Amino acid sequence: MSASMSHVSAAVGSGLRASRPSRPERVTVAVYAADPILRVGVVQQLRQRPEVDLFADADADADGAQVSLVVVDNVDDDVAALLHRLRLNSATRVGLVVGTLGSGALQRVIECGVPAVLRRAEADQDRLVHLVLATANGEGVLPGDLLGKLLSHVGSLQRSALDPHGLSLSTLTTREADMLRLVSEGLDTAEIARKTAYSERTVKNVLHEIITRLQLRNRAHAVGYALRNGLI
Repeated sequence: MSASMSHVSAAVGSGLRASRPSRPERVTVAVYAADPILRVGVVQQLRQRPEVDLFADADADADGAQVSLVVVDNVDDDVAALLHRLRLNSATRVGLVVGTLGSGALQRVIECGVPAVLRRAEADQDRLVHLVLATANGEGVLPGDLLGKLLSHVGSLQRSALDPHGLSLSTLTTREADMLRLVSEGLDTAEIARKTAYSERTVKNVLHEIITRLQLRNRAHAVGYALRNGLI
């Protein structure tokens, strides 16, 4: 074979080798569980999957795992401490498989920096692998109802931050809104009392309660504030 033909053959061979698909990297996973039975169940599910490379002993050698998977019944102080500790390890991302998780516990989990959560009752093999891969990629995973609770919680935090008085559509009762609306129309205490069939003393007390609770200066300030926020 000539030198030029050898060169072409080598180039073609090199091109063929380069075009072969490489085998996807396996995600290294360490499983943490206080209950050994829980750990064995999850390990057996994941061990069968080619996408996952399990660390044998999470407590001994899992500092370098891409994903730390915590499997628990519920989130108590010990679990929260573990989640906090794992969060300090920048080499790993944390996923949680949990039996029960109330709204308070969900907030605690989010504060611990855990973006991926799966209920144990829903933790079949495919969902476990999905959780592991999503966690490794830095993606968030939450059951639909927990996502709804989280969004509600975030919304309440945003409202609190935007409005230090905690003003919302539910801040005023129907009676309070009606009386402020009459104030906005220019009625005085006696006229409001006649319109609403309450005593003048009750009208004064209701308006005083609104001004005090919302930390406002006077009736005019209360009316302006309520109008700006769509309360009347």
